[in-house]
This record gives sequence, structure tokens and C-alpha cells, in this order.
Amino acid sequence: MKLTKNERFIFFLLVANSFFIFAQEDKTYSVKTIAFYNIENLFDTENDSLTFDDDRTPEGKDNWTIERYKNKIQNMSQVLSELGNELTQNAADIIGICEIENRRVLEDLIHHENLIDENYGIVHLDSPDERGIDVALLYKRKSFIVNTFKSHRLLLSNTKGFRDYTRDQLVVSGYLDNEKIHFIVNHWPSRSGGEARSKPNRIAAAKLNKRIIDSLQKLDIDAKIISMGDFNDDPVDESLKNILRTKGTKNTLEAVDLFNPFEKLFKKGIGSLAYRDRWNLFDQMFFTSNLISDTKDSYSFWKAGVYNPSYLLDPKGRYKGYPLRTYAGGSYIGGYSDHFPVYMYLIKESNH
Repeated sequence: MKLTKNERFIFFLLVANSFFIFAQEDKTYSVKTIAFYNIENLFDTENDSLTFDDDRTPEGKDNWTIERYKNKIQNMSQVLSELGNELTQNAADIIGICEIENRRVLEDLIHHENLIDENYGIVHLDSPDERGIDVALLYKRKSFIVNTFKSHRLLLSNTKGFRDYTRDQLVVSGYLDNEKIHFIVNHWPSRSGGEARSKPNRIAAAKLNKRIIDSLQKLDIDAKIISMGDFNDDPVDESLKNILRTKGTKNTLEAVDLFNPFEKLFKKGIGSLAYRDRWNLFDQMFFTSNLISDTKDSYSFWKAGVYNPSYLLDPKGRYKGYPLRTYAGGSYIGGYSDHFPVYMYLIKESNH
């Protein structure tokens, strides 16, 4: 994307709060949007005998019909088509996704008329999650070339000592305009049973995430890594602050530190989901400090945000202002998701 003279002026004013860029009128910048969205239970309508997906079938408790499935695809594709659009006039270049049942629903999503022209590719591997939900990465083929991908299993046990099956962490490595970047897509264990009781599971997930990052840095100390997902923890919780040691301010960063721009947003009261009149910011991205620089030859972090236009908000009733979800209180309302998507921009000086 190229910015006009007026847009560049606004751009430089905005970016000044993030890091210094010497403004010259003849400069243009390439902007890439990285996004993540928990799209809340995107299941097909068929019963999978190997998972607990019975509720999301036509005969199940949710009465999950073809019509409702098609409406969900319509809604999700609309949101995805808009991520990053305000600045770049294009859909996001990279999108991490969670709570999808299988590759088929992703195919239906990217082939919807809202997204078909974006020519997204899919990286998806089946996780052993009991409900059958997975994580995935969508990428614009013109922006990103996939080199390798691998899923990393999170091994958990329940209180009785039996295996507790959950989502894998998906690592996708490739080239964003010839610049190698590693993406990790997460959906950490939920707070079911209470935050304190379920906390050890997220601590374990954080340790796995740290091992993945450490292994990438061991192979290349300058590896550029972006970890994104629904962490089911806020930016200030132990899993992120103590295990991964993410930092929310740039002036304290060291070479191998991880920066989490969503910590500042959370402290301002911004959230991606609400529960019992409290906002949480479970949906986040954090990344290696080498993605904060003013070098003109590589992508640098500009800013991050939560995408929450008015149509994604419940307009009335008990949950007014909350994310407008597909089901609420056991009733179908035909909304979008119980989470807002999140995004961040990477920028690089363009040579033409």
C-alpha cells in the first residue's frame, strides 16, 4: 500500500507515539495487517463420531442447520474482509483463527464471495481437542510464502490423572515479502471450572510456547516471531508475565525479550470479550523485540488494536455492548462471535 501526501502526514502524526520515523515527502510505506479472530464454534452440520460435536448438528441441542451455518460463514467472512481495511483498503495479510472444526469450514469461509478475491491459503492441522476444534492460519498468497509448518502438542492431565485433550500450538514459518517471519497460533485451555483451578493448564501452555520460541531462537538468534491467539489469560497474568516474560513497554526491552502491545490496551480498559460485567483481553499478539526498529529494509511494528465496530456489539438487553454472539443464553440470535478480533500493523519503507 502507498500513502498519499495527506495520509503520510496523518500517518507520521500517529506513528510518532510508537517510534520515530524521519518524515520525508517522497517516502512511501508498505503496510501489512496481522490479525487474529476467535470465531466461536464454526462447526459444519455433520456429526463427527470421534468428537463431542453433537450439539452443533441439526438434531443437536443447538439445532445447527445448514441455514444457520451459511449465516455464520457470511458473518465471519464479512468481519475478516474488513480487518485492516480502514488503513490499507485491503483485507488482512495474515489471520490466525481458532474454534474451527476442520479444514472444510475454512474452505467454505475463504471461498465465500466476501473473501474469494483475496486468494487466501490455509495452514491447518487437526488437534486432539475433545470437541474437535482447531487453530489455523490464513494467509494471502501474494503476501506470504509458507516455508514450513508444524503443530506442537500440549500434554495435560485432569484431576483423575487421565489425559486432558486440548488444542495444539501451530507454528508456521515463511516469507512476508521475502522477510522470514514465524507465526505461532494459540488457543490455550479455557477457564472452565474457575480461573484458579484451570490456571495450571495455561501455565503449561505458556511453557510450551516459550519452548517453541526458544527453539526458534536457538536456530537463529535473530528469528522474528509473532505469537497470537486466544490465551484465556489477560496480558498481566502469570502465564504471560512470569513464564513468557512479556513486556508492555518498549524502553525496557532487551534483545531476546517479547513485547506485548496489548498490555497497554488492557490497562486502558480495552477488552476483546466480556464476562459478568468485566472486560478481558484474552485475544492478543506478542512478538520478539527485533520487530521494533526504524530500519527501512525490514518490517517493524506500528500499532495494535481491537476491531469492534458497532455492528459487532449487542445492541440491547442484558448484554448490551458485549460482542454480539451466535447464541446467547441458549438461544440462537445469529450474531458473530463472543470475541472481537484483534490486529496489528507492520510497516516498511517502500522503494517505489
